[in-house]
Amino acid sequence: MGKTGIRTAAKVSFDIPASEQKVLHNRWHPDIPSVETIKDGETVKIECVDWTGGQIGNNDSADDVRDVDLTKIHYLTGPFDIEGAAPGDLLLVEIMDVQPFEDQPWGFTGVFAKDNGGGFLDEIYPSAAKAIWDFEGIYATSRHIPHVKFPGLIHPGILGCAPSPDVLDTWNTREGELIAANKLERDVAKPPEPLNAHAGAGGAEVREKVGKEGARTIPGRPEHGGIASNIKNLSRGSKVYLPVHVAGAKFSVGDLHFSQGDGEISFCGAIEMAGIITINFKVLKNGVANLGLKSPIYIPGPVEPHFSPGRTLYFEGFSVDEHGKQHYMDVTVAYRQTTLRCIEYLRRFGYSDYQIYLLLSCAPIQGHVAGIVDIPNACTTLGLPMDIFDFDISPAAVAASGRAPAKLNDMGACAFETGVAEGKVTAGGKNSEHSFGGGLTHRATVVDRVKGAVTTA
Repeated sequence: MGKTGIRTAAKVSFDIPASEQKVLHNRWHPDIPSVETIKDGETVKIECVDWTGGQIGNNDSADDVRDVDLTKIHYLTGPFDIEGAAPGDLLLVEIMDVQPFEDQPWGFTGVFAKDNGGGFLDEIYPSAAKAIWDFEGIYATSRHIPHVKFPGLIHPGILGCAPSPDVLDTWNTREGELIAANKLERDVAKPPEPLNAHAGAGGAEVREKVGKEGARTIPGRPEHGGIASNIKNLSRGSKVYLPVHVAGAKFSVGDLHFSQGDGEISFCGAIEMAGIITINFKVLKNGVANLGLKSPIYIPGPVEPHFSPGRTLYFEGFSVDEHGKQHYMDVTVAYRQTTLRCIEYLRRFGYSDYQIYLLLSCAPIQGHVAGIVDIPNACTTLGLPMDIFDFDISPAAVAASGRAPAKLNDMGACAFETGVAEGKVTAGGKNSEHSFGGGLTHRATVVDRVKGAVTTA
C-alpha cells in the first residue's frame, strides 16, 4: 500500500477569536495542556494564525499596528506531546514545508510606535507604519513599497518546547533582576502578564496560574529557543535540535514569516502571515547530555534565494553612534549604524525612510558581524541584494546618471495611522545608557533631506 496523506494535527479558525481557540496559547508554561499527541517519527501539518491573532488587516492604514495589543502575543499552536519524549532528550524538528493559506495570500510588515513595542531604530523612527505584501508563488510585492520584488525564504518565527517549572523559575528570576536594575527609559524585558494570557485548553485554575507565572513569548531564551528560532535560514529542509524539559516535550510553533532580513530590525519586521507548517518529529534519547547542549542547534535547509554574483551591495557600521559617541565593542550600536547607512543610500532614489526601514526588515538582507577584535570598534555589515529592485541601484549606475541625489521618481508611501501623511524622524539618542539632549548634532546626517517631520530627541 502507498502512503496515506499527511494528517493535520491542529486546525485554526479565522471566524473565532484567537483567545477562544483551544489549540492556541500565548505564554510559555508547563501546565498548559497538550492539544494532540504526535508519534515519534511522524510528519504532520500544523495550522497557525499570524502572531497577533488577526489584529492586523489588509488595508492602507497603520491604525491597527499603532493599536495592537501586545499583551496578547504571540499566539502559538500547541502544545503537542511527542510520543516517548522525556526530559534530557532532544527533539529533532525537521521543517518539511511552510505555506500561506490559499485564501490568505498576503502578509504584513510593521513599524511599531515607540510607545507600543518600538523596534531597533525606534529612537529615530517613532511612528507606526505598515506595508502589505501580496504573494504570487514564491514572490512578494507590495503596493506600499513599489519597484521591489523578491522570493521569500519562508520560515517559522517561533518554535520550542515547554519549560519545566525550574526552567520557568530561572527565566522569571533573571529577567526580573534585569527589570529591577533597569535605568533606561524603556522596557528591557517583559515580566509575566495576567492580562489576556491564554492557556489554550486549560481551565480557569490553569489560566490563572499561567497568567501569574507564564513567560512571555517575546524573547528567545537559551534553554529552549523560542523566538530565537526567528532566523530566516530556518526554512524548508532545516533541522532544529531542541532540548526537552518536560514529559512529552510539549512542542509549540507559530509566528510564520514569508520573508525576513537578518535581525528583523523592526519589531514586526518580517512579512508576517498565517499559514500551514509541515514538520517531522524525532526523539533523540539522552540527546542533551550526549551532545553537551546548553541551547538549541540547527542545520539550515537547502532552500534559499539566489541572486546574481556581484550584485549584493554591502554597508558597514561601527561602534560609534549617531551622535558621534564612542562605544566599546558594541555590536548593537554598530548594526544600527550599518542599517542607517543603507537607509541613507536608498533614500536618494525616492523612498521614504519608513519605506526603507520596512523593506530592510523583511527583504533577504545579509547581516554579519565582521569584526569583534579591534578595540574599541566592533564592525558589522549589511548586504542588500540589488536585484530585488526593478531599476539599477548600483553605485556605478548612480555615478553614470550624473544626478545627486539619484532620485528615480515618486515612490508613493507606506501606510501610516489615520491623519498622518509622513512618519516622524528624530535625531534619536536615548537608546543607550546615555541621554542625548539638545537638537540635531553634526553627526545627525540621518535626518538630512528626509521626508517627514524632523524633531529633536
